[in-house]
Formats: sequence, structure tokens, C-alpha cells
Amino acid sequence: MQIASRLDRLPVTRRHRYFVAVVGVATFFDLYDLFLASTISTVLTHEFGVTADALKYVLASAFVGAFVGAVCLGKLADQLGRRRAFLLTLGLYSVFTLLGAFSTDVWMLVVCRFVAGIGIGAELPVADAYLADLLPARARGRATAWAYTLGFCGVPAAGFLARALAGHSPLGVDGWRWLFVIGALGAAVVWGLRFTLPESPRWLAARGREAEADEIVRKLEASAPQPLPEPAPDLPAPEPVRFSALLRKPWARRTSMLYIFQLLQAFGYYGFGSLVPIVLAAKGFSLVNSLTFSAITFLGYPIGSALSIPVIERIERKWLIVASAAAMAVFGLAFGYSTAGVAIAVFGFCYTAASNVFSNAFHTYQGELFPTSLRGTAAGSAYALSRLATAAMPFILLPVLQAQGATRMFAVVAAAMVVLIVDVAVLGPRTTGDSLEEIAARTVRTSRV
Repeated sequence: MQIASRLDRLPVTRRHRYFVAVVGVATFFDLYDLFLASTISTVLTHEFGVTADALKYVLASAFVGAFVGAVCLGKLADQLGRRRAFLLTLGLYSVFTLLGAFSTDVWMLVVCRFVAGIGIGAELPVADAYLADLLPARARGRATAWAYTLGFCGVPAAGFLARALAGHSPLGVDGWRWLFVIGALGAAVVWGLRFTLPESPRWLAARGREAEADEIVRKLEASAPQPLPEPAPDLPAPEPVRFSALLRKPWARRTSMLYIFQLLQAFGYYGFGSLVPIVLAAKGFSLVNSLTFSAITFLGYPIGSALSIPVIERIERKWLIVASAAAMAVFGLAFGYSTAGVAIAVFGFCYTAASNVFSNAFHTYQGELFPTSLRGTAAGSAYALSRLATAAMPFILLPVLQAQGATRMFAVVAAAMVVLIVDVAVLGPRTTGDSLEEIAARTVRTSRV
């Protein structure tokens, strides 16, 4: 029924925009939560008397859970469908984030963060697979960037809410507990909205459910201006359906590139975001000032994401990743050397802005690299490595920060970004503007040469 070609010939319709908005609002609460522990880490030190060693477990718990979720639930997106995986991930996150608000000690919080992290871990790779499946090829990057721009508003929201609520007790409840309640209730509302999303037509077609796929595509076509161009014949889809296919030709080279990338990007992306308040405290700033500077720095997340929108379809994806990673290395070193408040705010903002051009490019990119039958599994397993690496960041970077200072810590981050640049530049394929089927077919053809 030419499902893929019919999807790619469409303009971006109002239904596409609705799907992008729902996914974007859902990622808002995921990203809000991922950065929540870092913004309140200094508060928890006072609230529970958390030691430096115990704080590492608070920071790492959600990311260890995210590793488990990305591995297990990312694979479910290929087996049970993108929509069911969405509902499961958001449900887990919402319930256990709410339970975390009622933690009586630091270890209960660690457990709740771990289980909530299982839901968080699969959410973003499933979103990447879903948006890649559904969006027209020529608008795939731009529309995904819009979804993540909405999502990244959750990062400064976490920062400013922490700044407003830290040290206060509205209605007799500690402010940090309200931060978890807000995240859980917002996610519960989005969970209801998720029922309005259709299943991925590409996934349905790959499973032999062409009639259901055709019905969804017909609704999208009905919302588009008429007449539409005739669809081209669909390219034959590659057949791999097992995880082991990722480790064999023609996908092994691409899998290696993405796995190395995800291990290293954790140093630059979440290593910075998770540790900013602690770095500022190490530089001698008070709790209130460190939370203020963190909140200002976090404004770079949605702004940088928005800056990617006009360029993400104009610059080949792999080179956009390379350029933004280089900018992160430069601004990170500048942030590490800075001691004045203005310089810290400026370089921190520039770092987060660059990091979210980088983030939008790679979220789009990893959704394009594999065929439909492997897309969720590949994105989930690769993203799981970044969650595991992020969980290790407090144990790798905090000792460097404590022993040798912020400058040396950011030198480690910059070195990781240099290796990442080489990895993507040498091994990464081009994808911008091509249909998912053409990208997969080109990979198969190249492997036979």
C-alpha cells in the first residue's frame, strides 16, 4: 500500500503538529525529572544530611533505572508497538515520581528514582523512533527539533522551581517534595493525552497490519491540502528483526558508531547538566546563588533547541553534531576556568545552547540510522549505554572535581567530545532529507560492494 512513500509525500499537517506537541510535552516532564536531582542535590544534603558518597547514589539512581528501561522497553517498542511503549514508560515515571515525593529517607528516594528512571530511560528513544516513523523525510529534523524545544523547557522549569521552592514549605510540605509532585501530576495528564496518538503506520506495515496502517495514513492525507503528488513505489524493507542483527553486516559499523557516540555524549551533555550546581558550590557560591546560576544556565536548553530549528534541515546531520560538539568542548573549558559570576552565567548559557543544537541533531539522527524492524531496539540499546555512562558520571567526574578542580574536570569532558567528533566524522553516514527506506537500502547496497 506504499505506506512509507505516502507518509513521505505529505506536507506537515495539523495532525502532525498535534502529534509533535504531545510528544514534546511528554519529553518536557522526562527532561524536567532528569535534571531535578542535580538542581536539588545541595538541598538534599541539608534535608537528609546526605554525605558526598550517598549523593552519588541519588544522582546515579535515575540513570541506572534509565539504563534498564532503555534496554528493555526500547525493545518492546519494536515488538509491541511505539504507542504501547509510550504509555508504559510514562505510567512508570508518573507513579514512582509521586512516591518519591513522600520519601522518608535518602534510600527510599534512591529506590523511587531508580524505578521512575526505568520509565524515563525508554521515553526519549521511543519518541525518536516514533517521530522518525511518522514524519515526512524533508521535515523530519525540523519537526523533531520542535518537539524537543517544547521538551527542553522542562530543564529551566526544574531550575527555577527549585530556586523558588528550595528552603520553603508551601502548605507545610517541603519545597523539594513539591518538585516531585509537580512532575508526577503533569506526566499523568500527558499519559491521558497519549491515548490520542495513533500507532506508527510504518511499524504496523512492517508487522503485516497493512489495513490499520492504511487507515492512519488516510486520516493524515485527509488533513493535507489536495491534490497530493503520486507516491513513489516503496523500496523493499530489510528483513532483520532480532537484536543480533545490529552486530552483523550491514548494521555492525553503524551500531559501533552509535554505541561509542552514546557512551561519550554522556560526558558532555549530562555530565555538565547533572553537576553544574555542585561545580558552582565547589567554586564557593552559596546554595541560593548556585541555584540561581544553574537556572540561568538551564535557559540555554530550550533556546539552543530553538536555534537548531532553522539549520537542522540545511546542514548535514553528522556535521551539525560535529560542529556543536566542538562548541561544547570550547565553552565547557571556558566555564571551568571562569570565577566571576557574569562569565559563569555567559559560558554556562552558551554551553547549554550548543549542547541542545547537538541534542536535537543526534536525537533525529539516531532515529534515522536503522530500518523500522530495528529502530526502537537500536535507539533504546544505544541510549541505554548513555544512561549507564551518565550514572557513572558522579563516580568519574566528582572525584576529579574534588581532587583537581573544575578546570581539570572540564578537560576530561572536552577530551571525550574530541573522541566523539572523530567517531561521528569517520563512521557516521549522511541522512538529511532522505527517506528512512532509502537510508536503509543505501546501507545494504554499500555493504555488498
